[in-house]
Amino acid sequence: MSGEEFVPLSLTPLLIGICAAVACALPGNFLLLRRQALIGDAISHVVLPGIVVAFLLTGVISTWPMMLGAAGAAAVAVILIEAIRRLGRIEPGAAMGVVFTTMFAAGVLLLEQTDTSSVHLDVEHALYGNLESLIWLDATGWASLLDPKALAGLPPELPRIAVTLLAVALFIGLFWRPLKISTFDEGFARTIGIRTGALGLALVLVAAISAVAAFDAVGSIIVIAMFICPPAAARMMTNRLEAQIGWSVLFAVLSAVIGYVLAGYGPLWLGWADAVSAAGMIATVSGVILVLAAAFGPCRGRAGAPGTG
Repeated sequence: MSGEEFVPLSLTPLLIGICAAVACALPGNFLLLRRQALIGDAISHVVLPGIVVAFLLTGVISTWPMMLGAAGAAAVAVILIEAIRRLGRIEPGAAMGVVFTTMFAAGVLLLEQTDTSSVHLDVEHALYGNLESLIWLDATGWASLLDPKALAGLPPELPRIAVTLLAVALFIGLFWRPLKISTFDEGFARTIGIRTGALGLALVLVAAISAVAAFDAVGSIIVIAMFICPPAAARMMTNRLEAQIGWSVLFAVLSAVIGYVLAGYGPLWLGWADAVSAAGMIATVSGVILVLAAAFGPCRGRAGAPGTG
């Protein structure tokens, strides 16, 4: 494929997929080690009713109302999970399961009972996202990357998810030491003055921001997969946190690139007429990578957390 075809048709969806995958994988590492991996699953489900409510209130599909609605729903979910866990004294995973299934079902019911036929908002969009349609119409080739007029026509999802990825990376970089200590030894972290409760809540909020920013473009399937599969695969490659972060980023990028290419060209190579869902294929590739890491990774089957050195 020439630059005249690749840049307008495939470059931006590919970059959005990569940024979304990495933005979810980075906090996913800490959630996995804290045994809170289902938080990402919960958040990716509960944003749906928030988005639907925002549409019903404003009547339009617009970035900021959708983001605010999704963020509000995520915040409500976090509060409900904590309240159910404390008041009911049940295991955190059970509390998450109750909240995210209930809120996602409520979002589906709202979609079914309201008129969203005039806009691109439905259950399929919520699950699979909008990745293939995020093309760069103003681009004419690689030279467009240096053309201010062409850059002004970039799909807004790309700068939004890129800024989100930068914010997530900055959070992890700024709070690396307290995150690391509290993840492996919460009791010791408290004794040296780290506010573990506030830090844990901040980590969940960062994960929520990643999920919300990625939800509109890539849907819940990729969000769920990227919170869990790259970090879990990376955990089987190393016993050191720094290396695990690097492996998870690599696996997230590979999942996005290979999945996007296979979704567009795999069926053609097999003689089929139509492409398949990019979001579904990216999630599938991340699962295949996890299976391979589980089968051949040097740290497969080892108990305990990675080393902190």
